[in-house]
Amino acid sequence: MDESQDNPRLSTDISGFQGDGIDMTQVEILPGGDGISVEMQGRRLRFHAIWLRDNAPDEATRNPGNGQRLITLSDIPADTRISGATVNGGVLHLTFAPEGKSVGYDLEWLLSHAYDREQNRMPGWLAPHVETWHAALQPAIPVGDFAAVSKHGSALRTWLSVLARYGFAKLENGPVEEGALFKVVDLFGYVRETNYGRHFEVRTEVNPTNLAYTGLGLQAHTDNPYRDPVPTVQVLYCLESSAAGGENMVVDGFAAALRLKDENPEGFDCLSRHCARFEYAGSKGVALRARRPMIELAPDGELVAMRFNNRSAAALTDIPYDEMALYYDAYRRLGEIIDDPAMEVTFRLEPGECFVVDNTRVLHARKAYSGTGTRWLQGCYADKDGLYSTLAALEAEMQEAAE
Repeated sequence: MDESQDNPRLSTDISGFQGDGIDMTQVEILPGGDGISVEMQGRRLRFHAIWLRDNAPDEATRNPGNGQRLITLSDIPADTRISGATVNGGVLHLTFAPEGKSVGYDLEWLLSHAYDREQNRMPGWLAPHVETWHAALQPAIPVGDFAAVSKHGSALRTWLSVLARYGFAKLENGPVEEGALFKVVDLFGYVRETNYGRHFEVRTEVNPTNLAYTGLGLQAHTDNPYRDPVPTVQVLYCLESSAAGGENMVVDGFAAALRLKDENPEGFDCLSRHCARFEYAGSKGVALRARRPMIELAPDGELVAMRFNNRSAAALTDIPYDEMALYYDAYRRLGEIIDDPAMEVTFRLEPGECFVVDNTRVLHARKAYSGTGTRWLQGCYADKDGLYSTLAALEAEMQEAAE
């Protein structure tokens, strides 16, 4: 007979125990062995038996080389329960019935993966690493040096970290040569090829015989909202910049969405609940369409993406008649917030400079330009999975070196 049946609330007193920086005072098997309750760092945390067994770190459950699971959930008995619990040297040892399997869990890992907490969050909450911004960021635009970050050391980790935090960052002192933008993408990921090719040209020659000609500015927008999935990173690299004006501008879409939420919660809710439609058919053989909300929330309310591009917007057909007026009012106000100079950060790119944006968050634009001269940028797309993977790997290396 297993211990959980004889002692439905088996408690192990480990008062004063402290291992590897984790202060743990007590572990208790919950009734029926359905889970455990532990006291760590002054917090009472509960873990289900099935969750613990599913996340067992032993070599029979996970490949020690890549960490991938070697079993499916159906390989774990549905009536899995905990029959024994002891702590030794910063490790919590659990025995699972009916398998009779013993597994050790690092206390720091348990604490960092605890899920016994208040989960009710208000719609629009942000991931912990995200920091919103507005025009006050102008004097402190995140920037890195191309030569320094190319060494794949602490400089690259710092640059990618601020890129993840703010959703954009500049890079200076790069080579002035065609295709240099690919070297930027190589720092963190891979080029996302589209119908535009591996890259696209943003090249304009201002007519020197017509000084009255003015290059049109562009409203801040996210790129390619008509794709599913949308390219999540964009790189714009400057090769020539002798024309007057044409400064680049960025706006934090998350900050704009949250400002709308503060001003008009119903409008924010309307834009996040209903899908807009976007489309592009600008060349033969291309008919791109996507249906996504302008403000995208995860099921638990996390603000995860913005899609805003008036040039690619198609007719709205997914909003009920009774909410269409509210939708348009919120859509108009969101555009006004995005156009507000108090929300924007501007900078001029010189040859050999570029900027990288999180295309699911940061809107970018170009100011108007006029006079003589040229303006030549090359652009390409990549994806955030590579960026976040590289950043996580660099942070892990730093932590290992510190230990």
